Amino acid sequence: MEFVILAVVIALVAVGAISGLVISSRKKKQLPPSAPPTAPTITAPPAEPHVGDEAETPREEPRRTIEEVGLPPADEAAAPVAVEEPVAAEPAAPEIEVPEPTEGRLVRLRARLSRSQNSLGKGLLTLLSREHLDEDTWDEIEETLLVADVGVAPTQELVERLRERVKVLGTRTPDGLRALLREELLALIGTDLDRAVKTESGLDTPGVIMVVGVNGTGKTTTTGKLARVLVADGRSVVLGAADTFRAAAADQLQTWGERVGARTVRGPEGGDPASIAFDAVKEGIAEGADVVLIDTAGRLHTKTGLMDELGKVKRVVEKHGPLDEVLLVLDATTGQNGLVQARVFAEVVDITGIVLTKLDGTAKGGIVVAVQRELGVPVKLVGLGEGADDLAPFEPEAFVDALIGD
Repeated sequence: MEFVILAVVIALVAVGAISGLVISSRKKKQLPPSAPPTAPTITAPPAEPHVGDEAETPREEPRRTIEEVGLPPADEAAAPVAVEEPVAAEPAAPEIEVPEPTEGRLVRLRARLSRSQNSLGKGLLTLLSREHLDEDTWDEIEETLLVADVGVAPTQELVERLRERVKVLGTRTPDGLRALLREELLALIGTDLDRAVKTESGLDTPGVIMVVGVNGTGKTTTTGKLARVLVADGRSVVLGAADTFRAAAADQLQTWGERVGARTVRGPEGGDPASIAFDAVKEGIAEGADVVLIDTAGRLHTKTGLMDELGKVKRVVEKHGPLDEVLLVLDATTGQNGLVQARVFAEVVDITGIVLTKLDGTAKGGIVVAVQRELGVPVKLVGLGEGADDLAPFEPEAFVDALIGD
């Protein structure tokens, strides 16, 4: 009986095992094999060493008292070393330039002048060379002169003289006409006027020159170039930057002065121009300079208040002595509008000379005649370019030769 029960138990165990194998095999067929998910590996940071972990076990050492500690000999003690503070290097002084000699400058710049004035001289010669000089031709000659800004009255004078000379002399050859035109133009411009820039006061004070003009005529640049002209002629110069309304004017003038070794007296932006002009003359006297050049602010001729201030500058400067020159800077390209400017300035300050800038950039060279007639003062300097030495003393002969060519 016991044997039968044991056999039944063994049979049941065998059937259970076989059923488990069958079910396991079916599950493997139904599900594709896949790798079991891998759990992320977490790496623990290294443990921080605790205080004293790496410390050695203190050892008992004999200790000395302060009396037992010996000091090093005095000669072995390190002497204190003085550390010098770095000294900033001073900026190198600007190199002093040697300006080009002024004598004959206009002759050297003749080609530049003749290119811009070619239409005036060549136009007149072409018209005068016609076989028949009828009324229409003379009208064309007159028109050519007016377009060149010679002015109405000087134009009429020149045309009448040319009519008479051609009729009486009967000059018809090209060389004869050129000589005739040259002679009449020189008479119109004037060869007997004193065109020298006055730099001597006759007293123990420097010659004082004030430069005036409206905005945009190149007044500050002209003042700097004039300093080069005076230095080239052997004069020592002090510059006064009395144009305090334009921020860069004083810097610009100082740069011009440094190039030729001339000192610039300046003040704060927006300061009193008359005060700066006064100080410039005072410094010029103290230094024994030959000339003091004062650059004033560019005044708009329509603003009466600013023009009155220009008169104040003149009065303050004259407390040291009389002004030797008041040069009016005019832009030759403005033509007849320059005459309006000239009239207003002449009413405020006594103009003694004219500087015509940008004369190489216009065909209206007749403004030389017109402005001299308007003010009764000579053109003393002309600007013929952007170069530092392109400001030249005005020479009537060289100017007329450039007009009519060879």
